[in-house]
Amino acid sequence: MYLQRVCKLHTGQVTAACRPMTVCVYTGEALARYGFGDDHPFGPDRHDVFVRALQKDLAGSKVSFSEPVIATAEEIERFHTPGYVKRVIQQSKTGVGMLDGYDTPAFPGVYEAAATVVGTVLKAAEDIINGHCDQAFVPIAGLHHARRDGAAGFCVFNDCGVVIETLLGQYGLQRVAYIDIDAHHGDGVFYGFEDDPRLVFADLHEDGRYLYPGTGMADESGCGEARGTKLNIPMAPGADDQAFYMAWERVERHLEQHPPNFILLQCGADSIAGDPITHMRYSPAAHRHTARRLQELAGHYCAGRLLALGGGGYNRENLAAAWVAVVSALV
Repeated sequence: MYLQRVCKLHTGQVTAACRPMTVCVYTGEALARYGFGDDHPFGPDRHDVFVRALQKDLAGSKVSFSEPVIATAEEIERFHTPGYVKRVIQQSKTGVGMLDGYDTPAFPGVYEAAATVVGTVLKAAEDIINGHCDQAFVPIAGLHHARRDGAAGFCVFNDCGVVIETLLGQYGLQRVAYIDIDAHHGDGVFYGFEDDPRLVFADLHEDGRYLYPGTGMADESGCGEARGTKLNIPMAPGADDQAFYMAWERVERHLEQHPPNFILLQCGADSIAGDPITHMRYSPAAHRHTARRLQELAGHYCAGRLLALGGGGYNRENLAAAWVAVVSALV
């Protein structure tokens, strides 16, 4: 733990107070099991690559490590349809077939692995809400493509969607902000809450005309009462840190217009230069900047409540550098 000036909520007003801060990082074998084989871009080795890099960094000595937790089917169904959850359970027993018909294969134990991602993210949010830690990071999480009724893009269950529903429903928060800097558009989150004004959404992603899932155009700003609460910023292929910093200013203005009670960050590392399946050219400095600025904004708007989720990233060296940069910025 360390000392940092933070904002705390007291009787509805924000005041500054100095106190020890704790950043929790959730790791463990059960979380590492989420992956589609050693020869797959989303392999189970991603977890250990990050953990080894964090342990070598000074930040690794300043965080509190916590164990993963498995979610119940009822918790998963806060976002997903019961029929889809049952289908994952069935295919998990055989490990046969595709869960989305395209690129998300079943494997033996896929349900338990995916449910552990969800459960760990829910535990991290609970620990923040209850004051066990101030901010948290879950590396194998941020599976933002899964739809309410199906898998997509290596994502079986949408832990982002489940924790958003939990924060708004079980914890009764009035407004949650979801910020996504993964190279791919967080379509499962966007369309899952497109008409919900309680979710403030901001997503910087490679232009959908050039990259999966082909969504997230600049004119997609929400529907009905939620119009204007969603911000999509398509970035040109090859966009670098300078382009990111310029676009980032729009995200901060968006949060100023819609101040949240809790902030979620999906910090996918596939936007770093050299990723094998995207075309962006950020450095880990972009991820560090994002974490630092969101930490400051969380202190200003929501008592410091910030939960970061690893997301994508298929160059192992990149994901280790980007995620360690996020954790380092928080501590």
